[in-house]
Amino acid sequence: MVKTTLIILTIILIALVASIFIIGPKINSNSSISAENSEIKDSVQYITIKAGGGYSPKLSSVKANMPTKLIVKTNGAYDCSSSLIIHSIGFQKILPQTGETEIDLGTQKAGESLQGVCSMGMYSFLINFN
Repeated sequence: MVKTTLIILTIILIALVASIFIIGPKINSNSSISAENSEIKDSVQYITIKAGGGYSPKLSSVKANMPTKLIVKTNGAYDCSSSLIIHSIGFQKILPQTGETEIDLGTQKAGESLQGVCSMGMYSFLINFN
């Protein structure tokens, strides 16, 4: 009886530890939705995205009907996320390994979206204009 209880408790403990390592990182991963990565300066909206091992945040919701610029920050980016494509505005560029790149997105209407992808199509981000 004691041996069976000990085996059950060990299995439960292993499952809890495994869930921390498997589920935990996904909660704080770069799949977050963010409106905190934008700011307005001099009537221009700036959206900041980090590139390297993917894009963060993956989904942003920002204001429509105002001039908008995207700031892509890299810090030692060495993977395909440093090769950014935004098809809807005809943008394609290899970003610097470390630094900031400013991209003029123009003025987008409510309900429109812009998607950025890496050159291999592995990583992407989406900006929704509301």
